[in-house]
Amino acid sequence: MKKIVLALAIFLSVVACKTNPFTGKKMLNFYGNSQIFPMAFAQYDQFLSENNVVESGAEAQMITKVGQRISSAAERWLTANGYPGYLKDYQWEYNLVKDETVNAWCMPGGKIVFYTGILPITQTETGVAVVMGHEVAHALADHGAQRMSAGTLQQLGAVAGNIAIKDERTRNTFNQAYGVGSTVGLMLPFSRSHETEADRIGLQIMAIAGYNPDEAADLWRRMKAKSGGQAPPEFLSTHPSNDTRIQNLTAWAPLAKEEAAKFGVTTFK
Repeated sequence: MKKIVLALAIFLSVVACKTNPFTGKKMLNFYGNSQIFPMAFAQYDQFLSENNVVESGAEAQMITKVGQRISSAAERWLTANGYPGYLKDYQWEYNLVKDETVNAWCMPGGKIVFYTGILPITQTETGVAVVMGHEVAHALADHGAQRMSAGTLQQLGAVAGNIAIKDERTRNTFNQAYGVGSTVGLMLPFSRSHETEADRIGLQIMAIAGYNPDEAADLWRRMKAKSGGQAPPEFLSTHPSNDTRIQNLTAWAPLAKEEAAKFGVTTFK
């Protein structure tokens, strides 16, 4: 049994890969769109049915407008770079939900929610584009499926350890150490890498959509001010620190403008 579990883990990690078109890197992904998208769409619809969706007004219209511009820019980039039809299974949807939480999120397949609580931080349409680009990038890079895949490997490791270790006391020690070690050493860095990747991809596509990428670092300065500098150490967080993001986004903004220029975009909102 132990050999079967270990062999399965190795097999999955080797063969279940997909190339990220924006980075050229292999992505750990055991789940196809046909498996994960219907589940995500159903969960998204359930969430909307249970929450206060803002269905009209200038703010809701802005969320939809920005989302459509960003996803259209992503499709332009993908088509121009040899990935026509990459988004054929996506069903983009952008909703504003009345909630004071300072957040936005995206489910696999392009289902995006903004909370009204983040709008004082975004302030402008370009600020919304910063967040929207980041969330669209999560969908483009299959980050949801990758998190599920990493979780599967983490579970397989735990199962293998529990099968291999016969002594109960040693097994309990292993479970405690494995839980902390695999989370801090694997899952949290994996999550932070996704956030950094989404920042960079998002910056690029927001620029192609005509939004000024310089605004991204300014948004995270406002986010840092909002938090009052209170945050866990980066190595214990699912996200890079505000300072890391500000530094990265400042460095990447000129590169995003260069990419936008390839599509004839040289002035920005």
